[in-house]
Amino acid sequence: MACLSPSQLQKFQDDGFLVLEGFLSPEECVALQQRTATLVAEMDVPEHCRTVFTTHKEEQLRAQVGAGPGTRGAAGRPQRLRPLLMRIVSIPLKGDKALHAHDPVFKSVTHSPKMQALARSLGLRKPVVVQSMYIFKQPRIGGEVTPHQDATFLYTEPLGRVVGIWIALEDATLENSCLWFIPGSHTGGVARRFIRGPDGTSYLGSEPDRDDSLFVPAPVSRGALVLIHGGVVHKSAQNLSDRSRQAYTVHLMEAEGTVWSPQNWLQPTEELPFPPLYT
Repeated sequence: MACLSPSQLQKFQDDGFLVLEGFLSPEECVALQQRTATLVAEMDVPEHCRTVFTTHKEEQLRAQVGAGPGTRGAAGRPQRLRPLLMRIVSIPLKGDKALHAHDPVFKSVTHSPKMQALARSLGLRKPVVVQSMYIFKQPRIGGEVTPHQDATFLYTEPLGRVVGIWIALEDATLENSCLWFIPGSHTGGVARRFIRGPDGTSYLGSEPDRDDSLFVPAPVSRGALVLIHGGVVHKSAQNLSDRSRQAYTVHLMEAEGTVWSPQNWLQPTEELPFPPLYT
């Protein structure tokens, strides 16, 4: 089981992020990677996956094709699996491609007993799975993700009801672009919001300039899980190394007593409501 100790819970509450090494076994990591390779071999990468994973305002607004922020892929055909796998940067897992809801391999990890135990130790009473994504962070082309807060895109009232689950399927090092955080930055509110209105998507507010010296790196080994508070400021650099940095990410929301903003780019539907984590 993956229950947090009191000291771990306190560290997460203080810093806004927490590294848990060894959450997945090497075999579990391989299973997710192999399943993804199989799925990519069977699919045409959809148009909305061809936009760059970016938190830059102008680039992101140009990139929106109905998929929400931060998704990029490359066009390709199943018979060219290896070149395609080496060019896809991320696959958003939503709608009928929501692997946390529809694929047995990803669903088994997302709703595993240890994931549920982790959520319970965080005090989540009624967590739902908002979204998931498989990130490739390809060698030499994996793009920069500028400083941002997840709550910019996944806004709730009250704040602090969304937590990111970031699982390293490969070692994430300084060389291949591990995550960086500003400890304690989750206590300062949300600097900007990304909203969808009648005329499309737009930002409210702007990201302030932040001192790079405030960021601390969080290198992790394969199988590690990083808890990310929705309000903590984090980033990752461009991957200029010759090694990819694959990860599986999930966002959970405490649904009890929480209002999911109707202006968020992502909304639950009849096809895919936000499924409960606890089974």
